[in-house]
Amino acid sequence: MAAVQVQLPLPVLPEGWSAEKDFNAIGTLSPATQRNIEPVGPHFLAHARRKRHRRTFSEDDRIQAQENVKKVEDDDAGEISEPEDQMMLQRDAKDWKGQDHYAVLGLSRHRYRATESQIKTAHRKKVLRHHPDKRAATGSSEDDSFFKCIQKATEVLLDPIKRRQFDSVDENADVEPPSKKEAQKKGWFKCWGPVFESEGRFSKDQPVPKLGGNESTKEDVERFYNFWYNFDSWRSFEYQDEDVPDDNENRDQKRHIEKKNNNARRKKKTEDTARLRSLVDECLAGDERIKKFKQQERAGKNKKREEKEEAERKQKEDKIKAQAEAERLKKEAEEAAKAEKAEGKKAKEAAKNAAKKNKRVLKSSVKDVNYLLPEGEAAAGPKRVDEVLNDVDLVMTKIDNEELASLAGKLGGAKGVNAVSSVWAEEAKRLVVAGKLKDGEVRTLV
Repeated sequence: MAAVQVQLPLPVLPEGWSAEKDFNAIGTLSPATQRNIEPVGPHFLAHARRKRHRRTFSEDDRIQAQENVKKVEDDDAGEISEPEDQMMLQRDAKDWKGQDHYAVLGLSRHRYRATESQIKTAHRKKVLRHHPDKRAATGSSEDDSFFKCIQKATEVLLDPIKRRQFDSVDENADVEPPSKKEAQKKGWFKCWGPVFESEGRFSKDQPVPKLGGNESTKEDVERFYNFWYNFDSWRSFEYQDEDVPDDNENRDQKRHIEKKNNNARRKKKTEDTARLRSLVDECLAGDERIKKFKQQERAGKNKKREEKEEAERKQKEDKIKAQAEAERLKKEAEEAAKAEKAEGKKAKEAAKNAAKKNKRVLKSSVKDVNYLLPEGEAAAGPKRVDEVLNDVDLVMTKIDNEELASLAGKLGGAKGVNAVSSVWAEEAKRLVVAGKLKDGEVRTLV
């Protein structure tokens, strides 16, 4: 491409301007550089297209508009395009309440999930295809009735309130519950999941709990059914109201229709609530997870009952063993006490016999030495006998069995009157010192 030189004149200086007094150099200019400029951008491309095809401006604009229309019709064909039913194309625009607005715009697969952008794109496509001017240009005899249906469908679906009213009664978006045979064949969760996903679009509380699967926990399943048994629905039925006349001539008739519509809405709301409750009951009845949880609960209860019974049985056995052990110990203690008592009695009896024997030894000791009279004297008379025996008895009352045995042993080894008298004299002296006898209280023994 040849280089193009551009002539740019310098601006005109103001009158009275003088270089000597008005010019002030603040820098220097860089040297001039020659550059090649290439034309680009949409305007150059349009110019090149017109030159190449030898078109005028109007011809090029018309052809470009036709190509843009075709491009819009082909865009998103897989998402928002679907075959048009001939019966739908012949619908009466006056019966707009009976039409399927999503089907009119080709959004049957999307329905309540369709976004605002998809609705606008679908409307643009339908308008380009069914606009009365285009139909007339192509020689079609189709009237503008379906075009009005398109406009009404777009009006309803782009208005949030009207769209919600239509979605409330859009039966084509409902998923019918499966039969038992169908659920067994295709899979219970696979069949019931879409049913509750469809019903969940009416919930005020989002997100809606999923049905889950066999691996769901008991808490998740209980949360799911509690949600649906306490379902808070925004669904209304205003879309099916009987039209109220706009004129003010017959106010009574207007109030009558409004009252009739309100009663019909309440009735439909009640019927829909009962329908949903019946649907949840049917799902609950066929949910194998509930049966599994009940079996686990029963098994847990049985285990707890068995553990409780086992604990009670063990406690009872321990109690019986404790009672038997207590009785055994009591019996052994009684037998030991009895044996100890018998042994004590025996020892006491032996001590008593020993004491009697020792007393006899003490009395015999004085008897054998003629009641402590010197050797060679005549036999002691009764008086002497009584005095000595009384003193012996007195001493025996002042000593215990051990002292009695010790004294008996000493007397047993004493031979002769002098030895016996010496033993008795020592014992009497010991008792006097111990304070058990008074001095001179046993004169015959000292």
